[in-house]
Amino acid sequence: MEQDNPAFELKDETKIAKKEIQITVDEPKDYVVQPKDEGRFRGDILYTVDEVPRWYLCFVLGIQQYLMMFGSTVAYSYLVTPKLCIPESDPARGYITSTLFFVSGLGTLIQSIFGTRLPIIQGPSSVFLAPIFAILSLSQWKCPSEEEMLSATEEELQEIWQLRMREIQGAITAASIFEIVIGFSGVIGIILQWLTPLVIVPTISLIGLSLFEEAASTASKNWGIAIITILLLVLFSQYLENINIPGCSYSRERGWKIEKLPVFKLFPVILTVVTAWVICFILTAADALGPTNSARTDLRVQTMNSSPWFRFPYPGQWGLPTVTISAILGMFAGILASVLESIGDYYACARLACAPTPPPSAINRGIFAEGISCIISGIWGSGCGMTSYSQNIGAIGITKVASRRVIQYGAVTMMIFAVLGKFGALLNIIPEPIIGGIICVMFALVTGAGLSNVQFIDLHSSRNIFILGISLFMGITIPKWFSGHPGIIDVGNDVANQLITVLLNTSVFVGGLIAFLLDNSIPGTDEERGLMKWREQGLEHNGSEGDQMTLSSPSTYDLPFGMNLIKRYKIFKYIPISPTYDQDSLFGSVRSLFKKIIPQINCNRNID
Repeated sequence: MEQDNPAFELKDETKIAKKEIQITVDEPKDYVVQPKDEGRFRGDILYTVDEVPRWYLCFVLGIQQYLMMFGSTVAYSYLVTPKLCIPESDPARGYITSTLFFVSGLGTLIQSIFGTRLPIIQGPSSVFLAPIFAILSLSQWKCPSEEEMLSATEEELQEIWQLRMREIQGAITAASIFEIVIGFSGVIGIILQWLTPLVIVPTISLIGLSLFEEAASTASKNWGIAIITILLLVLFSQYLENINIPGCSYSRERGWKIEKLPVFKLFPVILTVVTAWVICFILTAADALGPTNSARTDLRVQTMNSSPWFRFPYPGQWGLPTVTISAILGMFAGILASVLESIGDYYACARLACAPTPPPSAINRGIFAEGISCIISGIWGSGCGMTSYSQNIGAIGITKVASRRVIQYGAVTMMIFAVLGKFGALLNIIPEPIIGGIICVMFALVTGAGLSNVQFIDLHSSRNIFILGISLFMGITIPKWFSGHPGIIDVGNDVANQLITVLLNTSVFVGGLIAFLLDNSIPGTDEERGLMKWREQGLEHNGSEGDQMTLSSPSTYDLPFGMNLIKRYKIFKYIPISPTYDQDSLFGSVRSLFKKIIPQINCNRNID
């Protein structure tokens, strides 16, 4: 494929197809130049899911992905550690943060290699906060008084918070078995048959819309710096994206060579963070910011001194998890909400990455892998379960890089930085308003990715407008009201109260459920509902065959090894997490088996 003229056009589609097949998974690329005719396949994506950039690009882009999830991960630990009764000066807060990064990296590797194989980062989920807070609010887990904490020895203080952590660990680990069963059994794949464009639009869009308060709260620490960050990100990712900067590249075949590289397209987030950080440093040095202003760069410098150089998180570092039935049942709500949120993330990621829509087998495998990650998170003692990170999915829309290899580099980066305490402390001093500005753009992109699916439905239909409007509006309104009225649910059972409260506080669940029920019950033609265009674009869930939009060979959702064996034996068609899983064959066989069993039972009864 020529790379001298990015705008050249090929009129013969067979030539295009021929060139697409020549793209290999293992060949590193400095950057990708696309013919115009390929726009319908990959949009303006620089690297598709199966393509591999050069190792140094993977490393830098992987750090960029790490930066995207850094703010949310650190914020999560700030929310949980006070509930565990850990004093502000206790280095254990930093240890828990490092553990969160380590298990996030491990979970991301599992998801990108064995799960959906989409470029999705795994991280601590906010949907687990409600059940965790509900558990820790019980009388036996309330924190001791200030006098008791001050008079306690160091060993006693350690035991106070570790008792609570072990309770959370046990609840997450045991409840995550339920998520593994959901994925392995293929239950999610069955539900996908009723997911239509009208259901996917609010489900994905509400992932971003529901997080507006979190984004605004972080940005409001200093709106001036947050707005500067947003403007810089828009400048680098949109206005300057087609401007290439001369730079040096090296390969064994060609040696050193000067080439124009799309720097602004590849590294808009890193450029934005560095530029905004320098601005904050100048303002801090000039004393233009107040002593407690969140935009100052010297507020958390002391964490560099108190952080150890090396500390390796390990399983059971806080002791063996404790298991209680009430805590496990309460955690089920978080698991269920996380599953629903992740399904929306899979579709959003595939959409932004210009990848084929995930087939049922990939969805099943993704939830299965996520359940394993949650168990690992529980055993390691992170104080949280794992889920897909929406902000990192949004980063694909900005960087135009969807390579899973970049995500894997990012995962390894997380694990290394979790061990290197000083580097984590360095990133911890990034001013919060900068992170807030980045988050605002990321969540907006996820919302836009969800809304882009309206192209398939008939917007002249009053039926569709009604379903779309009410699902989005109620998906925001109901959770907002319930979050402002805690304890309003009382059905006479604490576990049921927790379950209902968590679900009704989850926008993705409320909006998606309303759209699902209305679109599958209100009469409407396939053309009106968008199913005709959806099928034409190859976006319908059709078993293991995927669709014809992929540029990759082997399939984007195939496992990286063992596919010859899997394709050879027919039994794998009946395993829901197998890439060759055929949902229709499985349930057709089950129906045939029941037809044979029932007459035999009736015959035996007649004989008796």
